[in-house]
Amino acid sequence: RLGTDHVDLWQLHAYDPHTPLEESLQALDIAVRSGRARYAGVANFCGWQLAKAGTWQLAGDRTRLAGAQLEYSLLQRGVEREVLPAALDLGIGLLPSSPLGRGVLTGKYRSGTPSDSRGASGTMAPFVEPYLDEAASRIVDAVATAADGLATTPLHVALAWVRDRPGVTAPIVGARTARQLAAALSVETLSLPDEICRALDDVSAPVHRYPDHDWSTL
Repeated sequence: RLGTDHVDLWQLHAYDPHTPLEESLQALDIAVRSGRARYAGVANFCGWQLAKAGTWQLAGDRTRLAGAQLEYSLLQRGVEREVLPAALDLGIGLLPSSPLGRGVLTGKYRSGTPSDSRGASGTMAPFVEPYLDEAASRIVDAVATAADGLATTPLHVALAWVRDRPGVTAPIVGARTARQLAAALSVETLSLPDEICRALDDVSAPVHRYPDHDWSTL
């Protein structure tokens, strides 16, 4: 149906604990060598899984992993703990999914749940609900304040922040309408000032302690 004999990027959607990793990765090798895929990657791998897969692919005549897709936004910065350092070390580009915090960072849930939103859907509401707590609300307020100061929208601020994070190749936008897609694409004209980035970093900073803390400074 795509009208093509290949895909640009083929990703393993998740780590399979019931299949030897090298067997799964061999399928990626075959896909690339046969021309069915141009590049190979993984999705939803935690830090040690990504490090293991990436290192395995570097050994011998194998297809290097080009990308890793994981959720990453101002509301979900868990990848910074182990996944992002592994990706940077191995030269694997990060493809953030849900860069708008499952839609919450657009600010549309600040005064309630719009009837046409995912949050109002019986099937999608559980997907959105974890990001509607008080901690998330403080981050959304900060994004809205930054947007007001820059004469832009919260969507643009949130997308620009994740787009410019170290190791990020390109955010994956889950637009439902052509209007949403056009709004997301127009973020390319926005560069966040350093002071705005620092403020957003601070308000959304995750708590990372041992073993991430630099104990050599103690």
